[in-house]
Amino acid sequence: MTADTTTQHIIKTKNLIDELKTVCAGHGLGNSGKEFDVIIQIFLYKYLNDKFTYEVKKAHPEWGTGKKLEEKLNSLSDDDYKKLEFDFDNVNAILKPYQLLPRVFDIQNEPDFAKSFDDILIDIGAENNTLFAVTTPSGTKIQLFHRISNNVDDQKDAFVRALINKLVQYNFEDIMEEGFDFFSTIFEYLIHDYNNDSGGKYAEYYTPHAVAKIMAAILVPEPVKNKTIFDPSAGSGTLLMNLAHAIGADNCTVYSQDISQKSSDLLRLNLILNNLVHSIPNVIKGNTITDPYHRDHKFDYIVSNPPFKLDFSDDVDTLAKKENKERFFAGIPNVPKKAKNKMAIYSMFLQHIMHSLNDTGKAAVVVPTGFITAQSGIDKKIREQMIARKMLAGVISMPSNIFATTGTNVSIVFLDKTNDGKVVLIDASNLGTTVKDGKNQKTVLQPKEEQRIIDTFVNKEAVDDFSVVVTYDEIKAKNYSLSAGQYFEIKIEYVDITAEEFAAKMKYFESNLDSLFAESKSLETEISSQFKDLCYD
Repeated sequence: MTADTTTQHIIKTKNLIDELKTVCAGHGLGNSGKEFDVIIQIFLYKYLNDKFTYEVKKAHPEWGTGKKLEEKLNSLSDDDYKKLEFDFDNVNAILKPYQLLPRVFDIQNEPDFAKSFDDILIDIGAENNTLFAVTTPSGTKIQLFHRISNNVDDQKDAFVRALINKLVQYNFEDIMEEGFDFFSTIFEYLIHDYNNDSGGKYAEYYTPHAVAKIMAAILVPEPVKNKTIFDPSAGSGTLLMNLAHAIGADNCTVYSQDISQKSSDLLRLNLILNNLVHSIPNVIKGNTITDPYHRDHKFDYIVSNPPFKLDFSDDVDTLAKKENKERFFAGIPNVPKKAKNKMAIYSMFLQHIMHSLNDTGKAAVVVPTGFITAQSGIDKKIREQMIARKMLAGVISMPSNIFATTGTNVSIVFLDKTNDGKVVLIDASNLGTTVKDGKNQKTVLQPKEEQRIIDTFVNKEAVDDFSVVVTYDEIKAKNYSLSAGQYFEIKIEYVDITAEEFAAKMKYFESNLDSLFAESKSLETEISSQFKDLCYD
């Protein structure tokens, strides 16, 4: 597919999202949590509908299209319909004829249309529950769909009818062969207005695409196969999707956990869009720190942008128990008395990640830059263990405001349990361009800058005032500091001059000093005089 065609599809898909938001706004849901619920569900229904018909046409072109295809599907026996699963490799939702969009469109003027459509969504979720359900640590299955008409108080039929009339104007079948770049663009646009979660203890954090790309490219510089990847604070899945793309959807299995239901819904959608449906059973909605569902699993790759500071004070006693000592080897952060929400929870996630890597595992974790130089406490203990266990691969200090939603400076810590002992420290803080993002400012890296960071790290290059390559012993000598700037050489330039030139420079300096001293004496006299006058007054 050509670049122009892809651009056209992006524009059309964004237009559909905008039109769906307009419908929601017209029914009083604009930019609300209820709008988020409607947009995500209706977009997912549309995608699964078109994905189903796309796969049917590909497997059975002889069945035709349009009304002819509808008639053929209607004529299939229950057994023949079940056989469609084998045509789809068991990774696609199977929709019954009455659940398809053309049929839904035909019944839109019937009484209780909103209820009928809600029932259809519930049926699709129930019939495809094994494939698409998100799980809680207790084993509860969270279904794919629920009733969207409950988001409005009245005019339910008119609301759902307006949504359906927008859907029928677009056909997603043309985008099914699009790749990661297309769907990542659409996904980012889809969730842009819903990226803040006020509920729960920690919410989804949308990681800038540049940061996710850098992390994935450094972790996977060459092809690998059959790998497990994990994010203990998965959010909407940006980091996981970039890593899965670097490895290949067919060569990895995704595991995740996040306490936010909204986050789990977004991640599930992301997995569906990126051909990673086989990993949805591994998506866990729950608290990774207190109740890690994947506690017995060791992973090949871990990526994470964990929350930095949050209130976990209610869980301190649980976390301090003996069974958690190995996992939280450096300890549990203090609970600030006057600001419990500033508990440094990122250190718990970092310890959990170190504990969860297998013998050849690699990880990339976003941390506040203060972590890399802290001279005491848990942060330093963690860095000491990274060195003692010979698993630190490097650190990249990113530009300020790389995240538009926080002013905290961040760094990326890279771990590699097969590291050869050379550690790459990069100071990328001077890169990027500042742009406006709504009410905030953020720093945007250009593609050349992203590639410079990646190449420097992967090739382990030392570049003046940008990067250093050091050993574990050198890091110990610097009191375990991981700041590249503390290892840069201080350079003093020497210039050969003659004795006459030296004498002339010294005379110039002496003359300047005499002038400055004279000026200083004059100012002292003036100030003293003014002070005396004030005293006499």
